[in-house]
Amino acid sequence: MTKTEKNITRRRLTSSYVTSLISVTLVLFLLGLAGLLILDARKLSDYLKESFGFSVMIKENAKDVDIRQFQKTLDAKVYVKSTRFVPKDVAAKELQKELGEDFLQVLGYNPLLSSIDVYLKAEYARTDSIKKIISEISKFPVVKEVYYQKSLLHAINQNVRRISMILLAFSFLLLLIAITLINNTVRLMVYSKRFIINTMQLVGAAGGFIRRPFLVRGMIQGLLGGFFAAGLVAGIIYLLQKEFRDLYMIQNYLDVGILLAGIILFGILLTLISTFFAVNKYLSVDEDKLYY
Repeated sequence: MTKTEKNITRRRLTSSYVTSLISVTLVLFLLGLAGLLILDARKLSDYLKESFGFSVMIKENAKDVDIRQFQKTLDAKVYVKSTRFVPKDVAAKELQKELGEDFLQVLGYNPLLSSIDVYLKAEYARTDSIKKIISEISKFPVVKEVYYQKSLLHAINQNVRRISMILLAFSFLLLLIAITLINNTVRLMVYSKRFIINTMQLVGAAGGFIRRPFLVRGMIQGLLGGFFAAGLVAGIIYLLQKEFRDLYMIQNYLDVGILLAGIILFGILLTLISTFFAVNKYLSVDEDKLYY
């Protein structure tokens, strides 16, 4: 083989490897975007659930010291995210603002009670949990009654459940597409070297010896593809935070780190497994079938 032919062959191999690497990177990038979407959907779900609260109406004759102690007790509960004490005069002003008129002048007195707005942690914002929580809170001496909107809670949980199912179905479909595309890309690379595999067999090379360089190359390709894809996802996160700082805030960097590491690990494992089975196919194929 002349020097020119060697250069042409080298360029073709390099071009094939780069094209394959780009394909793996793009597929893993799309998969990473799906994972990022799931993380953001979960964060939005938790935000909606934690924005739901209920009002604990305080008895008229309750002492301030008892109310403050009661609020501290609520803040210490494992299921409580935050509380807000609303004195009756503040409640009256808020109601006046909503109604757009001064109802106190009509009535001549303030009929409202002081209250404590309780906001729960996301994992406790369920109908069955809230019933138990309300039953527990209602037993305190300063509590007159507890009020919450059952229909709103039901709507929040129902919509969150529906969105979660859609996202899971979409992510599963994208995962299947990613596995298929990366597997086909690796198979095409091995297919282009099927004659080399056959030649190595003819000179007596063992299956493990033939398979090893392909597996190493596949692992490196998966590592590089995963690394580039993780970098692209990290870049998307950075741009979102930079351009939409008030709307998009990553609160849990650990989850994002796990996602990026998962992209790299998934790329390595998938290319390794695909390479293993693709090489095994041509280790056992008849020489006549190498031309098909």
